[in-house]
Amino acid sequence: MSEYDVVVIGAGPVGENVADRVVQGGLTAAVVESELVGGECSYWACMPTKALLRDAAALRAVRRLPAAAAAVTGELDPAAVLARRDRFASGWQDDGQVSWLEQAGITLVRGHGRIAGRREVAVTAADGSTVTLTARHAVVVATGSSPALPPVPGLSDAAVWTNREAVSTDHVPARLAIIGGGVVGTEMATAFNALGSDITFLARDGVLPTVEPYASAAVVAALEEAGVRVMIGATPTAVTRDRSGSVHIALADGETVVADEVLVATGRRPNSDDLGMEVLGLTPGAWLPVDDTLRVVDADGRPVDGGWLYAAGDVNRRALVTHQGKYQARAVGDVIVARATGAAVEDAPWGRHTPTADSRAVPQVVFTDPEIASVGHTVASAAAAGLAVRAVEYDLGAVAGAALHADGYTGRASMLVDEDTDRLVGFTAVGPDVGELLHAATIAITAEVPLDRLWHAVPAYPTVSEIWLRLLETAGR
Repeated sequence: MSEYDVVVIGAGPVGENVADRVVQGGLTAAVVESELVGGECSYWACMPTKALLRDAAALRAVRRLPAAAAAVTGELDPAAVLARRDRFASGWQDDGQVSWLEQAGITLVRGHGRIAGRREVAVTAADGSTVTLTARHAVVVATGSSPALPPVPGLSDAAVWTNREAVSTDHVPARLAIIGGGVVGTEMATAFNALGSDITFLARDGVLPTVEPYASAAVVAALEEAGVRVMIGATPTAVTRDRSGSVHIALADGETVVADEVLVATGRRPNSDDLGMEVLGLTPGAWLPVDDTLRVVDADGRPVDGGWLYAAGDVNRRALVTHQGKYQARAVGDVIVARATGAAVEDAPWGRHTPTADSRAVPQVVFTDPEIASVGHTVASAAAAGLAVRAVEYDLGAVAGAALHADGYTGRASMLVDEDTDRLVGFTAVGPDVGELLHAATIAITAEVPLDRLWHAVPAYPTVSEIWLRLLETAGR
């Protein structure tokens, strides 16, 4: 069979969800994948990354409770951590994911997919053979993104790590240098420090520069206390690996950092360089611009070639996190079904077929020590968006539930209130296990709950969620 209602290029979590929604809507779907079914999140990001972090987080939690700490002896076992990581990455085998596709009624076509013409995808298999798939209604690009290496002389020749090598490594390096202060770099500094590596963290543009400053400052302080050398503003100018295997990183200030491995975590680039975009007049290797229902658009904002091409997930650059890509996938699958069957398209803000939360309520947890949980705007992003907001902050350590959660609990939380609507537009918390606070904030922002109504959402006592009451009281409610 070479003709389907929908053809999806990319069988990561986004592509899988697009195809699943399409099939649930009564259409047929094929997904094209050149690597492992399940994509980056399953094998080189979300799942194995959090597996690397979880044991150390649990041990820290135990040590913050005196009686429990007395029952725990010894240190973290790196080999056991890596073995558990392997299980969560399914041993880098995709049999389970392939089985799920089959059960869902989705056809898998192995190979590299490229747009070959109107609603046509040419798939080249590993043996060089090619088959052309035709889509009756839509083609969806869900190819994700890859690590982007900065143009530092020698970097590409030094066999450096990206997130893939770091997450799948079979050893813990004695000395690890990390270039890039974003989420990947910060989480991996936390993980490998706990596993025993001597970490040098080179953060030219700061550590977690897009979160609230008080939250990033708490993470920097914790990293330094744990023995990580944090070098904010450090700029690599050259990288070489010598015959012994050591890597030398020359910095702009004249210092040289020496490490056994170097992880480069300086951003992502779209996987669109070999997708046949030129066939549609689009630029290969660029992020794919989309409209409100994620149809790929041209420079004038018009759907290309009549609107049969969609892009979901990282490749459209709206929100580079897996859960948001899956959210987009559900909207895309549903809108394709609606258009194919002649049903109404709900494309107004917060409509069923429009992923509005991409611009207003993207939740994210940074699994460092302490954790950072955030959704919606920060003070800086609200100002850039032209919103008049009031920031309300409170000491998490002063909440009874937090004091019970761990001795010496320290943290902070803040909410941003839109002065014009009196509604929540942003929330950030930093502290142990604050990720579990996040969904309440996400609901409040997406539902546009006024503070006067939020006052009636009474938090159970004594829980860390009592922070909501304290924030509202601080806000004058």
